[in-house]
Amino acid sequence: MSGFRQTCIAGDRVIGTFTAIPHPVAVEITAAAGPDFICIDCEHAQIGRERVEDMIRAADLHRVPAMVRVPGHAPEAIASALDAGAAGVLVPRVSNADEARAAVTASRFPPAGRRGVGPGRAAGYGYRIAETLKSANETVVLAIQIETAEGLANIEEIAAVEGIDVIFIGPGDLSVTIDAMGPANADRLNAAIRRIADAARAAGKAVGLFRPDGSDVATWEKAGISFYIIGSDAMMLSAGLAAGLKQARSET
Repeated sequence: MSGFRQTCIAGDRVIGTFTAIPHPVAVEITAAAGPDFICIDCEHAQIGRERVEDMIRAADLHRVPAMVRVPGHAPEAIASALDAGAAGVLVPRVSNADEARAAVTASRFPPAGRRGVGPGRAAGYGYRIAETLKSANETVVLAIQIETAEGLANIEEIAAVEGIDVIFIGPGDLSVTIDAMGPANADRLNAAIRRIADAARAAGKAVGLFRPDGSDVATWEKAGISFYIIGSDAMMLSAGLAAGLKQARSET
Protein backbone atom coordinates (compact mmCIF):
# COMPACT_ATOMS: atom_id res chain seq x y z
CA MET A 1 0.00 0.00 0.00
CA SER A 2 3.04 2.27 0.22
CA GLY A 3 2.60 3.26 -3.42
CA PHE A 4 -0.87 4.76 -2.93
CA ARG A 5 0.33 8.37 -2.79
CA GLN A 6 2.42 7.96 -5.92
CA THR A 7 -0.59 6.52 -7.74
CA CYS A 8 -2.72 9.47 -6.66
CA ILE A 9 -0.28 12.24 -7.55
CA ALA A 10 0.56 10.59 -10.87
CA GLY A 11 -3.05 11.14 -11.93
CA ASP A 12 -3.84 7.45 -12.30
CA ARG A 13 -7.52 6.78 -11.82
CA VAL A 14 -8.39 5.60 -8.31
CA ILE A 15 -11.91 4.82 -7.17
CA GLY A 16 -12.94 4.53 -3.55
CA THR A 17 -15.94 5.04 -1.33
CA PHE A 18 -16.80 6.63 1.99
CA THR A 19 -17.32 4.34 4.95
CA ALA A 20 -19.95 5.87 7.20
CA ILE A 21 -21.17 2.81 9.10
CA PRO A 22 -19.13 2.95 12.32
CA HIS A 23 -18.04 -0.68 12.55
CA PRO A 24 -15.01 -2.68 11.37
CA VAL A 25 -17.27 -5.35 9.86
CA ALA A 26 -18.67 -2.78 7.43
CA VAL A 27 -15.11 -1.84 6.47
CA GLU A 28 -14.12 -5.48 5.92
CA ILE A 29 -17.13 -6.03 3.67
CA THR A 30 -16.40 -2.84 1.75
CA ALA A 31 -12.70 -3.58 1.39
CA ALA A 32 -13.42 -7.13 0.21
CA ALA A 33 -15.31 -5.65 -2.75
CA GLY A 34 -12.01 -4.34 -4.10
CA PRO A 35 -12.02 -0.52 -4.02
CA ASP A 36 -8.72 1.23 -4.63
CA PHE A 37 -9.12 2.90 -1.24
CA ILE A 38 -11.72 3.74 1.37
CA CYS A 39 -12.29 7.05 3.15
CA ILE A 40 -13.58 6.82 6.70
CA ASP A 41 -15.99 9.72 7.14
CA CYS A 42 -15.43 11.36 10.51
CA GLU A 43 -17.01 14.61 9.35
CA HIS A 44 -20.60 13.48 8.82
CA ALA A 45 -20.72 10.02 10.43
CA GLN A 46 -20.67 9.20 14.14
CA ILE A 47 -17.16 7.76 14.23
CA GLY A 48 -14.85 8.49 17.16
CA ARG A 49 -11.10 8.27 17.55
CA GLU A 50 -10.95 4.75 19.00
CA ARG A 51 -13.28 3.33 16.36
CA VAL A 52 -11.26 4.91 13.52
CA GLU A 53 -8.22 2.87 14.48
CA ASP A 54 -10.21 -0.38 14.44
CA MET A 55 -11.71 0.52 11.07
CA ILE A 56 -8.24 1.17 9.62
CA ARG A 57 -7.13 -2.24 10.92
CA ALA A 58 -10.08 -3.83 9.13
CA ALA A 59 -9.08 -2.18 5.84
CA ASP A 60 -5.50 -3.35 6.34
CA LEU A 61 -6.69 -6.96 6.37
CA HIS A 62 -7.53 -6.60 2.67
CA ARG A 63 -4.53 -4.36 1.91
CA VAL A 64 -6.83 -1.47 1.01
CA PRO A 65 -5.51 2.02 1.86
CA ALA A 66 -7.76 3.80 4.36
CA MET A 67 -7.96 7.57 4.35
CA VAL A 68 -9.86 9.56 6.96
CA ARG A 69 -12.03 12.59 6.29
CA VAL A 70 -11.35 14.51 9.47
CA PRO A 71 -14.09 16.59 11.12
CA GLY A 72 -12.46 19.94 10.40
CA HIS A 73 -9.15 21.79 10.34
CA ALA A 74 -7.89 21.01 13.85
CA PRO A 75 -4.30 19.73 13.68
CA GLU A 76 -5.05 17.34 16.53
CA ALA A 77 -7.67 15.53 14.42
CA ILE A 78 -5.30 15.26 11.46
CA ALA A 79 -2.47 13.95 13.65
CA SER A 80 -4.80 11.48 15.37
CA ALA A 81 -5.93 9.95 12.07
CA LEU A 82 -2.38 9.64 10.80
CA ASP A 83 -1.10 8.23 14.11
CA ALA A 84 -3.81 5.57 13.84
CA GLY A 85 -2.27 4.42 10.56
CA ALA A 86 -4.39 6.20 7.96
CA ALA A 87 -2.94 6.30 4.45
CA GLY A 88 -3.96 9.94 4.24
CA VAL A 89 -6.46 12.56 5.29
CA LEU A 90 -9.18 14.50 3.51
CA VAL A 91 -9.57 17.94 5.09
CA PRO A 92 -13.02 19.46 4.48
CA ARG A 93 -14.08 23.06 3.82
CA VAL A 94 -10.72 24.50 2.80
CA SER A 95 -11.54 27.98 1.51
CA ASN A 96 -8.24 29.86 1.28
CA ALA A 97 -4.51 29.37 0.95
CA ASP A 98 -3.86 29.87 4.66
CA GLU A 99 -6.17 26.97 5.52
CA ALA A 100 -4.46 24.85 2.86
CA ARG A 101 -1.04 25.64 4.28
CA ALA A 102 -2.28 24.78 7.78
CA ALA A 103 -3.36 21.34 6.52
CA VAL A 104 0.11 20.77 5.09
CA THR A 105 1.73 21.85 8.36
CA ALA A 106 -0.47 19.49 10.40
CA SER A 107 0.06 16.46 8.17
CA ARG A 108 3.82 16.61 7.54
CA PHE A 109 6.74 15.99 9.87
CA PRO A 110 9.44 18.67 10.11
CA PRO A 111 10.94 20.30 8.17
CA ALA A 112 7.94 20.22 5.80
CA GLY A 113 5.44 20.65 8.64
CA ARG A 114 4.85 20.46 12.36
CA ARG A 115 3.24 17.07 12.87
CA GLY A 116 4.21 15.73 16.26
CA VAL A 117 6.12 12.49 16.73
CA GLY A 118 4.51 9.85 18.91
CA PRO A 119 4.47 6.11 19.59
CA GLY A 120 1.11 5.45 17.95
CA ARG A 121 0.02 2.63 15.71
CA ALA A 122 1.53 4.18 12.57
CA ALA A 123 4.95 4.15 14.28
CA GLY A 124 4.62 0.58 15.51
CA TYR A 125 3.81 1.81 19.02
CA GLY A 126 7.30 3.25 19.25
CA TYR A 127 9.26 0.48 17.54
CA ARG A 128 9.29 2.17 14.10
CA ILE A 129 9.51 5.88 14.90
CA ALA A 130 12.70 6.41 12.90
CA GLU A 131 11.26 4.54 9.90
CA THR A 132 8.02 6.54 10.09
CA LEU A 133 9.85 9.86 10.26
CA LYS A 134 11.84 8.84 7.19
CA SER A 135 8.91 7.72 5.04
CA ALA A 136 5.66 9.39 6.15
CA ASN A 137 6.08 12.67 4.25
CA GLU A 138 6.53 10.68 1.04
CA THR A 139 3.68 8.19 1.59
CA VAL A 140 0.83 10.01 3.35
CA VAL A 141 -1.79 11.50 1.02
CA LEU A 142 -3.04 14.99 1.80
CA ALA A 143 -6.32 15.83 0.07
CA ILE A 144 -8.19 19.06 0.70
CA GLN A 145 -11.84 19.55 -0.09
CA ILE A 146 -13.08 22.57 -2.03
CA GLU A 147 -16.78 23.00 -1.34
CA THR A 148 -17.48 26.67 -0.69
CA ALA A 149 -17.93 29.80 -2.77
CA GLU A 150 -14.84 31.24 -1.10
CA GLY A 151 -12.84 28.17 -2.00
CA LEU A 152 -13.97 28.48 -5.60
CA ALA A 153 -12.97 32.15 -5.70
CA ASN A 154 -9.55 31.36 -4.20
CA ILE A 155 -8.84 28.16 -6.09
CA GLU A 156 -5.75 29.39 -7.93
CA GLU A 157 -4.05 30.45 -4.66
CA ILE A 158 -5.11 27.26 -2.90
CA ALA A 159 -3.88 25.02 -5.72
CA ALA A 160 -0.49 26.73 -5.65
CA VAL A 161 0.18 25.64 -2.04
CA GLU A 162 3.09 23.21 -1.93
CA GLY A 163 2.41 19.94 -0.15
CA ILE A 164 -1.19 19.43 -1.29
CA ASP A 165 -1.55 16.14 -3.17
CA VAL A 166 -5.22 16.12 -4.20
CA ILE A 167 -7.75 18.89 -4.68
CA PHE A 168 -11.05 17.16 -3.94
CA ILE A 169 -14.33 18.74 -5.03
CA GLY A 170 -17.44 18.39 -2.88
CA PRO A 171 -20.29 19.20 -5.27
CA GLY A 172 -23.05 18.97 -2.68
CA ASP A 173 -21.92 21.78 -0.39
CA LEU A 174 -20.47 23.67 -3.35
CA SER A 175 -23.86 23.72 -5.04
CA VAL A 176 -25.42 25.16 -1.88
CA THR A 177 -22.86 27.93 -1.39
CA ILE A 178 -22.89 29.09 -5.03
CA ASP A 179 -26.70 28.78 -5.30
CA ALA A 180 -26.54 26.02 -7.91
CA MET A 181 -28.71 23.30 -6.43
CA GLY A 182 -30.93 21.06 -8.50
CA PRO A 183 -31.08 19.95 -12.14
CA ALA A 184 -31.95 23.44 -13.37
CA ASN A 185 -28.56 24.70 -12.14
CA ALA A 186 -26.47 21.75 -13.31
CA ASP A 187 -24.59 23.78 -15.91
CA ARG A 188 -23.54 26.35 -13.34
CA LEU A 189 -22.33 23.69 -10.91
CA ASN A 190 -20.50 21.78 -13.64
CA ALA A 191 -18.76 24.97 -14.74
CA ALA A 192 -17.55 25.53 -11.17
CA ILE A 193 -16.27 21.95 -10.96
CA ARG A 194 -14.40 22.38 -14.23
CA ARG A 195 -12.88 25.67 -13.05
CA ILE A 196 -11.55 23.98 -9.92
CA ALA A 197 -10.25 21.01 -11.92
CA ASP A 198 -8.50 23.25 -14.45
CA ALA A 199 -6.80 25.33 -11.75
CA ALA A 200 -5.68 22.25 -9.83
CA ARG A 201 -4.27 20.56 -12.90
CA ALA A 202 -2.48 23.75 -13.98
CA ALA A 203 -0.77 23.74 -10.56
CA GLY A 204 0.24 20.11 -10.98
CA LYS A 205 -2.24 18.73 -8.47
CA ALA A 206 -4.39 15.63 -8.84
CA VAL A 207 -8.12 16.33 -8.86
CA GLY A 208 -10.82 14.40 -7.03
CA LEU A 209 -14.60 14.44 -7.11
CA PHE A 210 -17.44 12.93 -5.12
CA ARG A 211 -20.11 11.16 -7.14
CA PRO A 212 -23.20 9.42 -5.74
CA ASP A 213 -22.53 6.53 -8.13
CA GLY A 214 -20.12 5.63 -10.91
CA SER A 215 -22.37 6.37 -13.88
CA ASP A 216 -20.53 9.49 -15.09
CA VAL A 217 -16.93 8.80 -14.09
CA ALA A 218 -15.89 8.48 -17.74
CA THR A 219 -17.32 11.92 -18.46
CA TRP A 220 -15.47 13.60 -15.60
CA GLU A 221 -12.26 11.76 -16.40
CA LYS A 222 -12.17 13.76 -19.65
CA ALA A 223 -12.00 16.88 -17.48
CA GLY A 224 -8.80 15.60 -15.87
CA ILE A 225 -10.38 14.21 -12.71
CA SER A 226 -8.72 11.01 -11.56
CA PHE A 227 -9.54 10.55 -7.85
CA TYR A 228 -13.13 9.47 -7.14
CA ILE A 229 -15.12 8.75 -4.02
CA ILE A 230 -18.30 6.98 -5.05
CA GLY A 231 -21.17 7.14 -2.57
CA SER A 232 -20.74 5.44 0.78
CA ASP A 233 -21.30 2.06 2.35
CA ALA A 234 -24.51 3.38 3.94
CA MET A 235 -25.79 4.76 0.61
CA MET A 236 -25.05 1.49 -1.17
CA LEU A 237 -26.67 -0.57 1.57
CA SER A 238 -29.78 1.57 1.32
CA ALA A 239 -29.86 1.44 -2.48
CA GLY A 240 -29.27 -2.31 -2.57
CA LEU A 241 -31.99 -3.02 -0.03
CA ALA A 242 -34.45 -0.73 -1.80
CA ALA A 243 -33.77 -2.42 -5.13
CA GLY A 244 -34.13 -5.89 -3.64
CA LEU A 245 -37.39 -5.04 -1.91
CA LYS A 246 -38.79 -3.42 -5.05
CA GLN A 247 -37.95 -6.48 -7.08
CA ALA A 248 -39.47 -8.84 -4.53
CA ARG A 249 -42.66 -6.81 -4.28
CA SER A 250 -43.04 -6.70 -8.04
CA GLU A 251 -43.02 -10.49 -8.35
CA THR A 252 -46.36 -12.02 -9.10
